[in-house]
Amino acid sequence: MTAFRRLPPLNGLRAFEAAARHLSFTRAAAELNVTQAAISHQIRMLEERLAVKLFVRRNRTVLLSEAGQAYLPALRDAFDMIDQATDRLLRRDETAPLVISSTASFATKWLVPRLSSFQALHPEIEVQLSTSFELVDFQRDTVDAAIRWGLGKWPGLFVERLFSQDSFPVCAPALVKGRKGLKQPSDLAGVTLLHTTTARDDWRLWLTAAGVKGVDANRGPVFDQVFTALQAAIEGVGVALGQTQLVERDIAAGRLVQPFDLTLPIEAAYYFVCPPAALKRRKVKAFHDWMLSLTPGAAS
Repeated sequence: MTAFRRLPPLNGLRAFEAAARHLSFTRAAAELNVTQAAISHQIRMLEERLAVKLFVRRNRTVLLSEAGQAYLPALRDAFDMIDQATDRLLRRDETAPLVISSTASFATKWLVPRLSSFQALHPEIEVQLSTSFELVDFQRDTVDAAIRWGLGKWPGLFVERLFSQDSFPVCAPALVKGRKGLKQPSDLAGVTLLHTTTARDDWRLWLTAAGVKGVDANRGPVFDQVFTALQAAIEGVGVALGQTQLVERDIAAGRLVQPFDLTLPIEAAYYFVCPPAALKRRKVKAFHDWMLSLTPGAAS
């Protein structure tokens, strides 16, 4: 078994090392961003703990005692080793991949098509995408940051709203053409409705808002991912409920059309989420800033 270490309080050791190096409590306080009184208190507590005097106090000057002179070199070496080890750790972290967690639908329909612009800005950062429905456990999982869909209530984490979504029907252009095409919401009675397991009630809400009766909101195939339901709509299988940011590129490219003007706001939104300390790391901050640059008014 490892022997129990008899280590004095770290704050006291830091105060002593800084004061001994400067031979000044004032300069030590400025370096450690504390008050001179705090330095004096920490050193006094350390001297009491060790039962030795580390400084000889003479009027407004301080000198190292014999014990202090003997103690300083080892402490200076120890703090230098900690500083070097920390620098190596941070440099290794910056060269490791940036792991981002997201739902598969958001990654496929929004993030991946734009990722090349982030790589162009930061070619030194290797991005790894991890897709899952499960919420990330940042203490357990090797994930740096996540894009989450929800109400933004994740205590203990840094949470920043990216953008909200509206919900509305989308389909292949062929379904709106011809004599029997989609002219008005009631025409949905004659086509297949596409559903996702995470939003089974959305069609009922949209049909109610549109004042449509006589359409079974539960009929039609069910997909476990939004992007697979949207792909089925592109292939002409039926009509899906699209979300603004997830369908904008398909609509712009003519793969999907919005047959009706009615849109429903969704209470949930997409959020950038990470542990508060992670945002201090350069690669995480770079990805966060890039995401916000693509989502004007994100924090509103």
